[in-house]
Amino acid sequence: IEKKTKQKNIYLVFNKPVGIVCTTNRRVEPDNIIDFIKYPKRIFPIGRLDKPSEGLIFLTNDGDIVNKILRARNNHEKEYIVSVNRQINREFVQSMSSGVEILETITKNCFVKQLGPKKFKIILTQGLNRQIRRMCETLGYRVKSLKRVRIMNIKLDIPTGKYREFTKEELQELNRLLKKSSKTFN
Repeated sequence: IEKKTKQKNIYLVFNKPVGIVCTTNRRVEPDNIIDFIKYPKRIFPIGRLDKPSEGLIFLTNDGDIVNKILRARNNHEKEYIVSVNRQINREFVQSMSSGVEILETITKNCFVKQLGPKKFKIILTQGLNRQIRRMCETLGYRVKSLKRVRIMNIKLDIPTGKYREFTKEELQELNRLLKKSSKTFN
């Protein structure tokens, strides 16, 4: 009997292009994230970015880290740059910041800053399905582009469609931030 060696954990930063689906289902052709990346070992995405969105997503083979990052009550920040179809104003920024009713709940307070006439930055600690798009729709806006630029301590720093491994420093800081995080619902 061969002694099974412990598999080395893989942690990748990927800049997902628009049109790629965050699924490990290989039947979703040709635009599933696994076939797009063509990584030589089995990995899976941590969380999702919907097909029309782009930007930062992590991929790993470490099942333990996934729930720690994704649990909303762990309050881990995710930052996005969003463009909408019409001019935004102080009222829009205030409404987005203080919570919007979607999916039979009110979103948690979040940080929102206007960056241009139709562009804003938003930092969420929640991850409801299509949350930013739904929040905007509730307020009468349509998202034209949505790009995630940061998850916790890791910033998007690579071209669209490319990936890289976490740096040693990024992984150390991520583990420090996750130390008190729960990976279960209890």
